[in-house]
Amino acid sequence: MTKNRKFYGWRIVLASAVAILFGSVPIMVYSFGVFLKPLAADFHVGRAAISFAFTLHNVAVAAATPLVGWLTDRFGARKVILPCTLVTAIVLLSNSFSSLRIWQLYALFAIVGLFEAGAGPVPYSKVISRWFDRKRGLALALMVSGFALGALVMPSFARYLIAIGGWRFAYATIGAASLLISLPLVACFVRERPEALNLLPDGVAAPIAKPFCEAADIGVNRREALRSSTFWLILASVLLVSSAIHACFTHLPAILTDHGSTAQTAAFASSVLGAGVLIGRTCSGVLIDRFFAPYVAAITYAGAGVAIGLLRIAESGELALAAALFVGFALGAESDIVAYLISRYFGIHSFGAIYGTIFSGFVLAGAFGTFVMGAAFDARHSYALPLALFSLAAILGASLMTCLGPYRYKPGAMGEVIAAQPSLEPSVLSSD
Repeated sequence: MTKNRKFYGWRIVLASAVAILFGSVPIMVYSFGVFLKPLAADFHVGRAAISFAFTLHNVAVAAATPLVGWLTDRFGARKVILPCTLVTAIVLLSNSFSSLRIWQLYALFAIVGLFEAGAGPVPYSKVISRWFDRKRGLALALMVSGFALGALVMPSFARYLIAIGGWRFAYATIGAASLLISLPLVACFVRERPEALNLLPDGVAAPIAKPFCEAADIGVNRREALRSSTFWLILASVLLVSSAIHACFTHLPAILTDHGSTAQTAAFASSVLGAGVLIGRTCSGVLIDRFFAPYVAAITYAGAGVAIGLLRIAESGELALAAALFVGFALGAESDIVAYLISRYFGIHSFGAIYGTIFSGFVLAGAFGTFVMGAAFDARHSYALPLALFSLAAILGASLMTCLGPYRYKPGAMGEVIAAQPSLEPSVLSSD
């Protein structure tokens, strides 16, 4: 067995990252704060009412993600990503024909959320986890860097699009980009398994029969995962941290403008947060390949808790920007770390279903945090109290990560199992 110098897996990583960058998540999620005030002004409602659209979006993603995970395990990622990308692009394009009735805005966010789940981290992460083992952390980080780049550039780009054509034009532009860029990239480059090219994970040549190579999908099933304390510790930590960081980044422009910053400065702060997301994506991937991932997560989440506390007391723009950077770092690292933890504690066999369940909690908690932040502002005309509570929530989530035990599926195990047992059927190696 030898290494393939031009490992095709890295092409899949690049294609996935670019497809994600021009997908719906960067504009619907990471740029939501830029749209908050324009939408409130056009619809003549409060911030809580507009935040509820984001809540509906996340609830829709949360509802669809477990099904997306199951479909990914059952039929493969390509058959999930391609139709979902197509539908979200069409919906974003069609928003140009909507009126100023608030229910239509809610419908837009809800429908996009339902299909966005199929073009999000769950199916892409399963593909990458099949293609990489020893370098899985780095590969996942580079793949989800598409989200990070979106968080970095989309807020300012969205603000520019809103300025020249309004918020409908901004959404329609991204819909067109998704249709013309994301869809062809996935169709042309994303492949389900390395065995199709006679490779093992990480690019090791393996001239063995393809049916037997499917033994790479070792791991426990969803039912067994739900019975483990590890699953519930990860889920609880995800719920606490996600609610905190989503509440902060979606309301960040409003928080800063309420403190006297200009709209341009607030949009720049969102871009700084995006830079933190990009750094978090990349650095977390390198760190979790070298160090124990739960400890990396604990340090990252604790830093986010401190940064959220700083947003509450920050008087200077520089301090607020520093806080935004650290919140972005945690936001960037979280989904990458969670996907990695699932693959190490539960394996690949039911990765989609298990990750889909946890990611559903991730987006649902984000919806809850965003709505609570908006409702608290409408009730008290201040973000002080929710920022303090979310700071504590992130620190508690960090402490839960330190309770996880050693990996069940250590780095290198996938390739060793296939190489040592080329004649085993997939069912022999799974826990079903």
